[in-house]
Amino acid sequence: MKNKELIRAIKFTLFSISAGIIQIGTFTLMNEVLHWNYWVCYLTALILSVLWNFTLNRKVTFHSAANVPIAMLKVAAYYLVFTPLSTWGGAALEGIGWNEYLVLILSMVTNFVTEFLYQRYFVFAKSLDTAK
Repeated sequence: MKNKELIRAIKFTLFSISAGIIQIGTFTLMNEVLHWNYWVCYLTALILSVLWNFTLNRKVTFHSAANVPIAMLKVAAYYLVFTPLSTWGGAALEGIGWNEYLVLILSMVTNFVTEFLYQRYFVFAKSLDTAK
């Protein structure tokens, strides 16, 4: 059982890294090429990475056969709290001179830890390993 949870955590980490690459790539493109405001770059990049991460983790990490719309609503509830806080906090830190990439990485690390716990113990807790 303990090995199963370790493997689950490793899978979540690897998929989160791939989502992080999507988020950083999108953010960088919008920030460096389009020169959009921090919050626009951040929100767009976050949405793309969340969709990618949710899909992979539901199927491969948590092996969940849970109702997809309900699971997605639970994840959306997490982001209804995380997104405004991280967007406001990121824009505030960037506004006082913090490097936007340092702020982005800080937000991503916070998101990684809290989202794993949220998905493991709330979103997919009752449907772990139910998919065939």
